[in-house]
Amino acid sequence: MTTARLVSTSPGALYYSPAYPASKSLGRASGRVAFPARPYGALLHLSSPVMASAGAGGNGSPNAQGGFTGPSRIGEVKRVTKETNVHVKINLDGTGVAECSTGIPFLDHMLDQLASHGLFDVYVKATGDTHIDDHHSNEDIALAIGTALLQSLGDRKGINRFGHFTAPLDEAAVEVILDLSGRPHLSCGLDIPTQRVGTYDTQLVEHFFQSLVNTSGMTLHIRQLAGENSHHIIEACFKAFARALRQATEYDSRRHGTVPSSKGVLSRS
Repeated sequence: MTTARLVSTSPGALYYSPAYPASKSLGRASGRVAFPARPYGALLHLSSPVMASAGAGGNGSPNAQGGFTGPSRIGEVKRVTKETNVHVKINLDGTGVAECSTGIPFLDHMLDQLASHGLFDVYVKATGDTHIDDHHSNEDIALAIGTALLQSLGDRKGINRFGHFTAPLDEAAVEVILDLSGRPHLSCGLDIPTQRVGTYDTQLVEHFFQSLVNTSGMTLHIRQLAGENSHHIIEACFKAFARALRQATEYDSRRHGTVPSSKGVLSRS
């Protein structure tokens, strides 16, 4: 087993990459695109326009006017192993903009669905040993996305926590139910009829979600209601997951920023 080196941008371990220097003008983009300013320091820049819509300011908790205050809900992870090099950045309060280059074209297409239907801003850049197969890249990308979700959710105060959505795509229909409980569990009931969609091994769909669940601390149930076309089934799954995750991560204004648990804590640990 290869041990990954994770680089976190949490307040306790802020990482400065030479390729993404801190800006002198926080929360503003000058020729390059910036994430919102964080209350604890540097602004990280991306060389692409994927996150331009994030704007400045914070998205931490709802206020009386329906806006948000507090730290921006952004997670960033760099995962480096002997097999892959993965950089993921996610803004939960984005506008659905994606820039995904994973080396796996079909997975890029599915991550576009996650951004578009979840209204998350998603940046994924990955290289890996895809000359062998897509397994390692598929897994490590999902692990990094799960870790970025974990970071961006923070203490999970004020969120809905639960999400449930059923998405149709022509003859296919997939139901997704999830709980941002801090407890990883996957129940996957997909019956994909072909071994591949393009060059993508369809066995990797379940493995992608298992990896994401393991690092995010999410309970996830996926159930296929109908479907005969493999592409349609998988795409309906990602669309339903995006909408359910959007529902779960959005704020419940009646909670007034409290943790949605009778225990008072939602934690991965």
